[in-house]
Amino acid sequence: MNRIHPLATVHPNAKLGDNVEIGPYAFIDEFVEIGDGCRILPHATIFNYVKIGKNCQVFPGAVIGAIPQDLKFTGEVTYVEIGDNVNIRECATINRGTQASGKGVTKIGSNTLLMSYTHVAHDCTVGEHCILVSYVGIAGETDVDDWAILGGGTMAHQFSKIGKHAMVGGGSKINKDIPPYILCGRDPISYAGVNIVGLRRRGFSSDQIRNIKDMYDIIYSSGLNVTDACAKVAAGFPQSEERDTILEFIKNSRRGIVKGNSLNAKGEIE
Repeated sequence: MNRIHPLATVHPNAKLGDNVEIGPYAFIDEFVEIGDGCRILPHATIFNYVKIGKNCQVFPGAVIGAIPQDLKFTGEVTYVEIGDNVNIRECATINRGTQASGKGVTKIGSNTLLMSYTHVAHDCTVGEHCILVSYVGIAGETDVDDWAILGGGTMAHQFSKIGKHAMVGGGSKINKDIPPYILCGRDPISYAGVNIVGLRRRGFSSDQIRNIKDMYDIIYSSGLNVTDACAKVAAGFPQSEERDTILEFIKNSRRGIVKGNSLNAKGEIE
């Protein structure tokens, strides 16, 4: 049985699953699907062409499915798709896709947390188990892979890619792609090591973490250019999911990957 507050506005054609709760002054448009067990809290807004999975929560002030802030958008039907167990906190915004991108859909994976005032622009893909901390803004067609964490106030340039299990320090300006499994931060943004704590929490073995670190030592600290470093990694390490994930990500990077640490005249990391 659904619980819809009498002061909520829910279009009669909207499709609601079972045990959905909709609070006062929430707005649900016509072409919206909301899965079982979702809670749409007071003053949340869900515009047309949004599909939300099961057991999600949308907090006050959040706006999902507004048209993209993209001058190429001409009013076409495009979408937002949200997985299961997603928490969308206060005043977060998720825009629909654009056909001009070739995608036409903005996606949020299951078990992801978008904290307050985050913005996910048109045609972005945010994977599963991701965390976007408050005030993160990712521009159009940015891809954030599974288990990535973006620290508060981080800004991502359009077409950026953030690899799986990566962690980006708060206040960062992402203008290059962030390879998987790493920590990065500083200004300008740069490689700061492997996300050892995060990988341990997710069940990676000591051998797996050591191999990831050794591979990135070659990529970032051997003095080789990226192409030659990747060739050395491919030749020097046995096939594994981690090796293939790193090499495939770098091979497909359109913007180039973040650089390594820079040293000042005293040999200190800047």
